[in-house]
Amino acid sequence: MRNTFGNIFTITTFGESHGRGLGVIIDGCPAGVKINEDFIRMELQRRKPGQSKITTQRKEEDNFEILSGVFEGLSTGTPIAMVIYNTDQKSKDYSHIADKFRPSHADYTYHEKFGVRDYRGGGRSSARETAARVAAGAVAKLLLASYGVAINAYVSQAGAVKLEKPYQELDFNLTESNIVRCPDADTADKMIELIDQVRKERDTIGGVVSCVAKGVPVGLGEPVFDRLHAVLGHAMLSINAVKGFEFGSGFEGVTMKGSQHNDAFYTEGDKVRTRTNHSGGIQGGISNGEDIYFKVAFKPVATIMQDQESVNAQGEKTTVSGKGRHDPCVVPRAVPIVEAMCALVLADHLLLNRSSKI
Repeated sequence: MRNTFGNIFTITTFGESHGRGLGVIIDGCPAGVKINEDFIRMELQRRKPGQSKITTQRKEEDNFEILSGVFEGLSTGTPIAMVIYNTDQKSKDYSHIADKFRPSHADYTYHEKFGVRDYRGGGRSSARETAARVAAGAVAKLLLASYGVAINAYVSQAGAVKLEKPYQELDFNLTESNIVRCPDADTADKMIELIDQVRKERDTIGGVVSCVAKGVPVGLGEPVFDRLHAVLGHAMLSINAVKGFEFGSGFEGVTMKGSQHNDAFYTEGDKVRTRTNHSGGIQGGISNGEDIYFKVAFKPVATIMQDQESVNAQGEKTTVSGKGRHDPCVVPRAVPIVEAMCALVLADHLLLNRSSKI
């Protein structure tokens, strides 16, 4: 099982949903990065469960402890290890599925691949693993900030409720102003109403998280197989419940002619710019200095509070009843996860680019 991501700025996550805790080891972080623990804590608070009526009611403060790699507030260049202890596990909520496979979960595939599985909350397959990614992503963000790179994600769709405004018209400072993390108040209200209604129906719904990275320097990305958008796609599709990824014009670009889609170049001072940005800030797999923007589609949460047909480990027909505490829609808590994975990709490629020139 591969638990490591990245080339130079690498992370290795460990732990399970209902184990003692989980954590991450960051290797390759340069020395001298100011490690702001309050910022890391804030990022974890954005992802933690129990935030509102439209998220799971599991109560985890997600307090973290830095075990190594930081001295007097600065990274030392050695591995940074962080741990987050679990405090609100209710493993008995999962005893009824010890030998049953929940529909659209990883229960069956883990059982077949490894011959053993931790059924408590999904064990390693649980989205709780992403807390470690958010902690590591916070460190990556601190590194990127010193290069002037800023990353902002937000919920752009919940079920059929879609934010129609382009990101250029949004104030990202408003993203955290509501519980669904949509920077448009009217659309946010409609999303919250829909998610709450689905929750009351004991069901779930999916959504879309959009992300924008500003200030990315020209030259990030490695031809041919590690094109920047390919690695971003890899990162996003590694997040639990993700079913789709598109960047730039995405699927809408197929409706345009080349004369409409091409991004014309011009100079602005000593910089080469593009008049449009259908390319999403990446051309030939390499960043061109424009905003990088993409969308990530999340499926409805697989655990629903209804009876579902399934089979057990012996292949016998059975019924799975939903129990425990689960999100009716995952996208509000997925926003910091998407930002974290984007930050990890950009930090890694920034260091790769730095090492590729004399």
